Amino acid sequence: MPYDKFNLLKSTVVPLSSENVDTDQIIPARFLKATEREGFGDNLFRDWRYDSEGQPKKDFVLNDPTYSGKILLAGKNFGSGSSREHAVWALYDYGFRCVVSSFFADIFKNNCLNIGVLPVTISPEFAETLFQAVEADPNTQVTVDLDKQTITLLSTGQSEQFDINIYKKENMKNGFDDIDYLLNIKVEIEEFASKR
Repeated sequence: MPYDKFNLLKSTVVPLSSENVDTDQIIPARFLKATEREGFGDNLFRDWRYDSEGQPKKDFVLNDPTYSGKILLAGKNFGSGSSREHAVWALYDYGFRCVVSSFFADIFKNNCLNIGVLPVTISPEFAETLFQAVEADPNTQVTVDLDKQTITLLSTGQSEQFDINIYKKENMKNGFDDIDYLLNIKVEIEEFASKR
């Protein structure tokens, strides 16, 4: 399923400093029955966002109007636990296009790249710099440049490089998942097959 192309993202940041956030916290298991990607954003961090009566918890960052943006700045080891794609569907449907952390679980990272959410791994030191900057000023902006593979704190110019698989990078730039990629080169595949 195609998603929005990702090239250059300039945005404010939503800080979630909790470490070891697993996919069941991102999207609880009881919401996994749906097979369409739409609608999952309503239940992103459901048990952290809402109390048992369905009322928003004021102390959770997604309910704090101070913070907004398309970049989620997460604590270390974000996306651990089960491999459910629904966790990334929820992030994307909510409006996040990039998740930044000092460490991601590999399966979660790959799911992000298949669904259109760019996982950016940075050093713990730069992560702390970003957390401090956003806490000091919620209007702090960060630029993520996929082509240059850099993430930059605009207020100071501090920047770091991040790694990404070349194939996944091109897919992100084109808004392709693996199936879209194959469909895009269907003619070449058919020509190759006809010559065998």
